[in-house]
Amino acid sequence: MIINRNRRALLAAFLGAWILPSLAGAQNAVNFPKSQLAIDTNAGRRNFNVELAISDAQQSRGLMFREALAADAGMLFDYRFPQRITMWMRNTLIPLDMIFIGADGRVLNVAERTIPHSKAIIASKGRARAVLEVNGGTASRLGIKAGAKVYHRVFGTGP
Repeated sequence: MIINRNRRALLAAFLGAWILPSLAGAQNAVNFPKSQLAIDTNAGRRNFNVELAISDAQQSRGLMFREALAADAGMLFDYRFPQRITMWMRNTLIPLDMIFIGADGRVLNVAERTIPHSKAIIASKGRARAVLEVNGGTASRLGIKAGAKVYHRVFGTGP
């Protein structure tokens, strides 16, 4: 009986020390290409360093589990063609502003200061091609509103 307990303890220690961190590492192994993006705001044109979420795996992962995001950083989700887009904040640790962008590069609507871990659905008001996620409060601070122009190769423009 003692041998079985020791084997179970040894197996549990092995799983905890080797296999579980490997699985977590595999979950975090989504790579995001980086790019530049600019937006016309009330404070002038502002540049952002963005990660691109293009594949299903990248879009499923998004900014989940991130503990911080630089002030000039964000993530651009490109859905390739205009559609009604819905998002949520499950497993997202930081408040975000979600900026829904049409195929013409114009902001359709902004969901400000979304709530971490919320399962509430956050939707575009109309058919959007992309969503830009930035730190919560950024849209308000910079005056990013519906109609603002976004510059990125996804929209046929550059910063």
